[in-house]
Amino acid sequence: MSNYASSRPRPTQEPVNIAIVASLYNNQFVQGLLNAAREEIEVIAPNASVDVYRVPGAFEIPVCVEHVLRGSTPDAVITLGVIIRGSTEHADLVGASVTDALQQMAVKHCIPVIHEVLLVSSEEQAEERCLGATINRGTEAAQTCVKMINLFGKMKATFAGEPIDQA
Repeated sequence: MSNYASSRPRPTQEPVNIAIVASLYNNQFVQGLLNAAREEIEVIAPNASVDVYRVPGAFEIPVCVEHVLRGSTPDAVITLGVIIRGSTEHADLVGASVTDALQQMAVKHCIPVIHEVLLVSSEEQAEERCLGATINRGTEAAQTCVKMINLFGKMKATFAGEPIDQA
């Protein structure tokens, strides 16, 4: 596991809309990601409106994200799930499929889709990434989400003819 921890972005007071799509499969780990993400959002985007959608498993995350993006206009979407490898290639196939679908949606809709659908080799790795206090991927997902919302906000201002703040 990388010991790199994402840096906390400058908090935003802007009202932003964030959708979180989280798997129920391996729920003890996904709930840890979800709790950490929500806690971090409360600190760095206290005026955020957060809608959470729970789906049965990781494979169902992309179709739910697409439904959210077709039916609303969130500023960003965070996806949370945990896939634990077994003795077959199923986990790798699901992981690759989810990754490809999420990337395509982000580009198609031009909305940040934060990918924290973790593919791990053991429950120990899942616990380390989802329930740990030092590096929790849910916290990192929230930080990345707010960084992307801030960046896209600056880009919209620039495209509208306003100068971009480099700070």
